[in-house]
Amino acid sequence: MSLNWSMLENSWRPALEISLLAIGIYYTFMLVKGSRGWSVIIGFLLLFLFTIVSWVLKLEVVSWLLGKFFAFSAFAILVIFQPELRRMLSELGNLRLFYTAREQRENIEVIIQTVERLAEVKIGALIALEQAIQLQEVVESGLVVDCEATPEMLETIFFPNNAIHDGGVIIKGDRITYAACIFPLTQRQDLNKTLGTRHRAAIGLTEETDAIVVVVSEETGLTSYAYKGQLVRGVTQEELRAFLTSVFVKSGRSRSLIEWLRKLIGERHIPQAPAVKAGSK
Repeated sequence: MSLNWSMLENSWRPALEISLLAIGIYYTFMLVKGSRGWSVIIGFLLLFLFTIVSWVLKLEVVSWLLGKFFAFSAFAILVIFQPELRRMLSELGNLRLFYTAREQRENIEVIIQTVERLAEVKIGALIALEQAIQLQEVVESGLVVDCEATPEMLETIFFPNNAIHDGGVIIKGDRITYAACIFPLTQRQDLNKTLGTRHRAAIGLTEETDAIVVVVSEETGLTSYAYKGQLVRGVTQEELRAFLTSVFVKSGRSRSLIEWLRKLIGERHIPQAPAVKAGSK
């Protein structure tokens, strides 16, 4: 019995380390897949395989050069994958302690109604939904609006004769915080040449932040959304609603930290706290 216990005690640590490494590698690949850093990851993997081959074949000069290269690669990773690392850290720290699903759904319906109205009359729109990362840190300009987000207000902003209809709008929770913002354009070369500035700006902003950007095309009236550097074009209102719900509405899929603690140690041990509206000031 003591031998079995000793073997179990010596084996659980390697098993835990392998599991943690596997999870970390998997989520890292999922994070950078399809982004600007994906091709860099492929290049690093090829160099790593080449290093193993040179080590097996005892190519001392090649092994030495590759070893020096990987010694300085940590700094290169921080520079190349800065947007992905920033987004990953923001997602890890984005724990909503209090929220109400009803209010989140109401905020989503504002976006759906706005997109539906603008698409019918082919008025272009660029709407960024802020999450953990403050978007004002990455946009080049913008006018402070700070008003309640309603379909009527968003229609007014994007109306072609309005002085601030060009550029994007930033929404935090149920409030429009900025308008006439210039979002960073993506530098990807593999995109369709027919993509306009709005769609490229939507991809560019979501490459650097955790925001969701909804786009209405002025030429076709089609609705698209961008998230984590990926653009999904020509979605219906129902498809957009389902996607936004999957991101913003946490109840039904997962519970907040405070609800999980109540379930774990009992309702009587956790004091009741008032709900705070997500994104409100």
